[in-house]
Amino acid sequence: MMDFPSFAALRTACLDLPPADSAAAASAAARNAALTKPPGSLGRLEELAVWLAQWQGRNPPRLDRIEVLVFAGNHGVVAQGVSAFPAAVTAQMVANFAAGGAAINQLAAVAGARLRVVPLDLDRPTADFTKEPAMDEDAFLRAVATGYDSVPADGDLICLGEMGIGNTTAAAAIAAALFGGGGMRWAGRGTGIDDDGLARKRAVIDLAVKRHAGILGDPLHVAAALGGRELAAILGAALAARQQRIPMLIDGFVCTAAVAPLAKLRADGLAHAVAAHVSAEAAHRTLLDELGLKPLVDLGMRLGEASGAVVGALILRATVACHAGMATFAEAGVSDKLQHDPEKACPPA
Repeated sequence: MMDFPSFAALRTACLDLPPADSAAAASAAARNAALTKPPGSLGRLEELAVWLAQWQGRNPPRLDRIEVLVFAGNHGVVAQGVSAFPAAVTAQMVANFAAGGAAINQLAAVAGARLRVVPLDLDRPTADFTKEPAMDEDAFLRAVATGYDSVPADGDLICLGEMGIGNTTAAAAIAAALFGGGGMRWAGRGTGIDDDGLARKRAVIDLAVKRHAGILGDPLHVAAALGGRELAAILGAALAARQQRIPMLIDGFVCTAAVAPLAKLRADGLAHAVAAHVSAEAAHRTLLDELGLKPLVDLGMRLGEASGAVVGALILRATVACHAGMATFAEAGVSDKLQHDPEKACPPA
């Protein structure tokens, strides 16, 4: 079991990160160049093959063990009227996950992934962060450790997701604290609040950032004061994935906000991560831009529960199938003129 005894110990762990495997990256790039296709013609799939190889430390990469981790938590700030649904829905949806009835169950099955749902003290919401920190140091570090311990050492890919009524407010508050701009810049409609609810949500975020102004320079204190247990667990899982050199797919706005402290602590803290999609939540694209993350797809999704991350895993399966399964020019007996002179080899139709 991982134990982070203090913010200082967690900060040290977030700064002491291993690099990617440059030899595996070079091997994957060389294989891309030798496959029977014009150079770069598979577009981002070729980049993804190199990314997978360099974090798995092997070429070709494999996706035998895809792990989907969905963390669930409840938020005291819901009392401020920031969500269209009551906090009880979090536990009800966790039960739906267990029964196999949610979207993520279907997506994980088709992706050949193992789904694990980790509820964190659903009967004990975090504190209302407009009045006090959402979590004290001990509660935050326990949640981070829970997420860290959820990552298996033998995973080939981690897909992160969440469930928690009120957590788009927490995510927006973290984004506002880390990147500035307040509720107007970061608050969206979440589960579908009306105009009055959106105005309340913006005001709540502004109040929370003002109340906790003294800790805004410390990304970990921001995550504790303005986040939630499920966001802290996502942070822990992202840290574990990096320390174990496991590539990782990030889901939507909440998940992205949860891992943002890693990038604020160290510029390459999310080098092992890819944004699977850009969600329809208003500020997600803005947050991805702040972090320098380019999403794989834009499908207008805003469900959470790792649904977008697992759609991204399907794209990675296509990546690995092409990278590992295609013949090279030498194997296929195809002239490498295609490789060196793509315009003449592939004239326009």
